[in-house]
Amino acid sequence: MLTYPDIDPIIFSIGFVKIRWYGLMYVIGFLLAWWLAKLRCKRADSPVNAEQVDDLMFYGMLGVILGGRIGYAVVYGTDQLLSDPLYLVKITEGGMSFHGGLVGVLTAMWLYGRRLGHTLWRMTDFVAPLVPLGLGFGRIGNFINGELWGKPTDVPWAFNVNGQVLHPSMLYEALLEGFVLFAILWWYSAKPRPYMATSGLFLLLYGVFRFIIEFYRVPDAHLGYLALDWVTMGQILTVPMIAAGAVMMFLGNRSNEEAKS
Repeated sequence: MLTYPDIDPIIFSIGFVKIRWYGLMYVIGFLLAWWLAKLRCKRADSPVNAEQVDDLMFYGMLGVILGGRIGYAVVYGTDQLLSDPLYLVKITEGGMSFHGGLVGVLTAMWLYGRRLGHTLWRMTDFVAPLVPLGLGFGRIGNFINGELWGKPTDVPWAFNVNGQVLHPSMLYEALLEGFVLFAILWWYSAKPRPYMATSGLFLLLYGVFRFIIEFYRVPDAHLGYLALDWVTMGQILTVPMIAAGAVMMFLGNRSNEEAKS
């Protein structure tokens, strides 16, 4: 059993401005995505050139921040949003939703891709391998904040948190949805793949990883389990991702085989 170090979520303050670890993790994620995009844009199959990477990242950042916050407020904070519309901008109350951020990024890539004359999936095939490291560092930010703890357990890597021994489910997410997913997608996309296949693999693997980890997470108190005493909102939202990812990979690979024949 490990003891949670109880890290101060605020790195330092300058007047009323507070610099938080959670925000820093987002900055690290965006910087890594920008650097990886600069590497990938040198490839012949890249939909963007080096000069367009900055605009791509700007669109992506807007998608993550706006989509993530709106998604959280609508799906997980409906009551608070209805009682106080300003809850949407109170980022210290509640958090960010991955699924909302995903919709935001898809919208942003569709808009920017249309501007460049590319399809949505051509843009997301490029972007998908850039995303997981940001997800991983975001979950590390959750760990520093001491939030999203999992269920009680007796595994040796559990953390003692205020007298409870809990699964560090946010670290499970950082590992699987962040670093493992990045390694697989970066390897898979190292050479040209069928149209939609990289995007499909991202959706499929993220959905599978998140569905599994939900068994160790504690659902939001105001939502609880939605069915069968174990089905969570996170699992319900990942099922369409898994299905869509599998279909996209199947269609992409079939089209590729037909083109070769």
